[in-house]
This record gives sequence, structure tokens and C-alpha cells, in this order.
Amino acid sequence: MKLKNPTGTIPSQKLVLGLGSTGLAILLWFFVVSGNVYVMSFEMPIEARNLSKQKAHREEVPRTATVRLKGRGLDLFKASILKRFTQFKLVIDLEGISNEYEFVLSDYFDKYPQKVVIPDSYNLLFIEVVYPNRIQISLDDYNVKTVPVQSQIFINPSPGFIQVGNISILPKELQIAGPKEVLENVHIINTISDSILGASLSQNGSIRLEKIGSLVEYSQDNISYVVDIQQISERIIVDIPVTVLNKPEKIRVFPSPQTVALTIIGGVQRIADLTNEDIIITIDFKNWSIRKQFYEPTVALPENVLEWRDLSPRSLELGVAREAN
Repeated sequence: MKLKNPTGTIPSQKLVLGLGSTGLAILLWFFVVSGNVYVMSFEMPIEARNLSKQKAHREEVPRTATVRLKGRGLDLFKASILKRFTQFKLVIDLEGISNEYEFVLSDYFDKYPQKVVIPDSYNLLFIEVVYPNRIQISLDDYNVKTVPVQSQIFINPSPGFIQVGNISILPKELQIAGPKEVLENVHIINTISDSILGASLSQNGSIRLEKIGSLVEYSQDNISYVVDIQQISERIIVDIPVTVLNKPEKIRVFPSPQTVALTIIGGVQRIADLTNEDIIITIDFKNWSIRKQFYEPTVALPENVLEWRDLSPRSLELGVAREAN
């Protein structure tokens, strides 16, 4: 049985072969004329070196410049393919610059041709810098300061679970370094924004810090974090003492009863560690009136407890008597 060619296979093969033949023809043509001399534009990296340790860049230096190079076709062709893997670069020497200086690039590299770094094996001649034609170097005093780190991680636990406490990050602060003028306006470093959704277990990991441009360096680029996620549970706490606030002098004030009980709700491990002394139950004597018999106390829970309910008893009496002389 004779199999039919899949639809579109032959046209696709012809297209590939056609493009391959065209590319090969262009390559062969280039090698044929490679003995001729040409001028070609290249993008070369700029390296600013010998910056004083007491100084920092106030503004970013351009990373690259477009230059014209002259050479045989073969050398130009080889450079266009391999320059990213070799030491092609323009070097600007910042030694002796205090605050401001403008480099006119073509004039600078004409005066210091050794600062145009081109491997000798390429036999290329530097002609000129096309763009940018000049670079303004602006320096500031180098400064170091310590700033706190702030988490931008959003936690959304699964139903029935709760985040206990804030996200713990380490380190809590770090050193940043850079131009003094920039650092004066930096008071905190944020992590990148991230979310942990549907968490039912405690989480830990590493997260990157937001960058403040390329002029500011960090002592580290990542911090560690830990998030305590616990299952929600409840527990009855009994014999919680009641405290009367703002008692006047020479007056005895005592609640009846003197202890209460309630139910607390929160992370299972968190509430398991609590005692009756961790919960504050108070009645303010300023609210006392001879015409009023019962008073509802105020409940203050410790941190990281979700809520309370079922206070028993709900209202208490206040006994008031003068102290004996």
C-alpha cells in the first residue's frame, strides 16, 4: 500500500530548505568578500573603574555604547558572533574625579586608545563612539546604614486554620550602601510581594527583597521567613481572677464572685499554653453606682487569640465598704 504524505509536509520542507540555502549563500558570499575592509557598528559594554572607596555613583552610568570598528569582513563577522563571549569593552577611568565630570567619549578614547579593549586576534580598529557621544559622571559620598526589613507576604490560611502571630523574618534588619543622598530617603526595605494561599501547615522559606535601583547595594538579597499556621480550636479557662480598677482610698471593693470562666478560641497550640493568669478580667469602679447592682466585666485576651465567648457569670456584683480605722 502506498502511503500519502501528510498535508503541508512537502511545502514545509521546501521552505526550510529554501531558507537554509539562502543562509548558506549569504555566509559563503561573506567569506568570499571577507578579505575586503569594512566599517561596522557594534554595541560594547562600558566599564567605569577605579572609583574611590569613599565615593558612590549618584546616577547610573550607561551600560553600553554604540561604536564603529574597522576591519576585514571575516574579523568583523567573527566579532559580531563572538564579542559577547570575549573581552570587548570600553573602560572609563574615574580616578581623581571628586564629584562631577563629563567624558566626551570619542575624544577620550582617541586620547587613551588603550582603554578600548579589543582582543588582538580580531585585528579591528576603533573609529569612533556613535552613541552616547558623552557621559556625565556624578558622584556622591559613599554611605552605609542599617534599616529594618518589612514583609510583604500575604497569608490566607485554609478554612479552620489561623495564622498565629506575625510573620517572623530573619534578619529583621540589614545594611545598605550607596550614595549618601539616596540613602537619606531610605528608611525601610520591603520584601517582594507574594501570597501563600490555602495554608494548613506552618510555612517557611526564602524571599527576595525589593531593589531600590542599581545604585544601592544590600548586605544580602534574600531573607528567611517563618509563618505559624495552626488549626482553630477552643478551650475553657476557669478560675480567672477579676480585678477592680480605680478603687478609691480607704474603700474596700470586692467583686462577687471573685473569679469567672470563659471559652477562648484560637490556634490549638497557642491556647494550650495559656493559663488563667494570661487573661485579664476587669471592672472599673468609676462605673459604680449605688443604684446599680450588676456590672459586666471587660475581657482582655493575650495576643494571637482569636476571640472569647461564654463568659460565666456574665455580670458580677460589687461589694463596697469603708475600711475600718
